[in-house]
Amino acid sequence: MKLTPPWRKGLLTLHVVTSVGWLGVDVVLLTLGVAGLRGADPAVVYPVIGLVGLTLFVPLSVLAWLIGLVSAVLTPWGLLRHRWVTVKLAITTVMVGLVLFALRPGLLVAADAAAVPPDGVREQVVVAPAVSSTLLLVATLLSTYKPWGRNRRDARPVRSVAGAGTTVGNLPAGGLQRRR
Repeated sequence: MKLTPPWRKGLLTLHVVTSVGWLGVDVVLLTLGVAGLRGADPAVVYPVIGLVGLTLFVPLSVLAWLIGLVSAVLTPWGLLRHRWVTVKLAITTVMVGLVLFALRPGLLVAADAAAVPPDGVREQVVVAPAVSSTLLLVATLLSTYKPWGRNRRDARPVRSVAGAGTTVGNLPAGGLQRRR
């Protein structure tokens, strides 16, 4: 099942919005974590980290991953058809797993902290968003530049606008040309 162009654009827009939201909340968590390490009032900073992390970061990460998965399956890009999609899927799957199973417990501790949380949690709420922001930027670059072409097992011919069957690797230097 493939989506019509208006539905594809709607799904893409939803994916971009959730992904940008995920990155934005990530930067907020990083900023708060650094503020906590630099001496900001722990009774304010860490409960806010917990609140923002649990109410926005965790749900947005799962939502962006799910929408990306649906988008890959229901659009011509395919889930495992292109290497950049496969790499993006691997990156976001690992990130969502880390968010749910490694970061979420620290966010729970931070949310309940009336004083300075243990050192491991203080560093965790800085390192995790720093790594996550970097990986989200890598995923954004992959989405923008779409490197590496198709996976070998799915190197099916692509139909050009003129109707001639060519493979992606054999496209003319100027790309697909329309007949005049």
